[in-house]
Amino acid sequence: MIKILKYTEYLYLIVAVLSLYKIFSEWNTNREGTYLFIFFAIISTAMFLFRRRYRQKFEKRNQDKP
Repeated sequence: MIKILKYTEYLYLIVAVLSLYKIFSEWNTNREGTYLFIFFAIISTAMFLFRRRYRQKFEKRNQDKP
């Protein structure tokens, strides 16, 4: 299960990178449409950090069990 959590973390990073690419490529042509991608980039980055911290705590707790 931990391996699955590790891979899903990086899916959030992929979404953030794709959103940033979309923001930079369409900022001058469609500014209103890029606000949604800014939101996606922020939320997916925050989710990556949250999931990573949660997984590390979970792994540490499992290592400390006898």
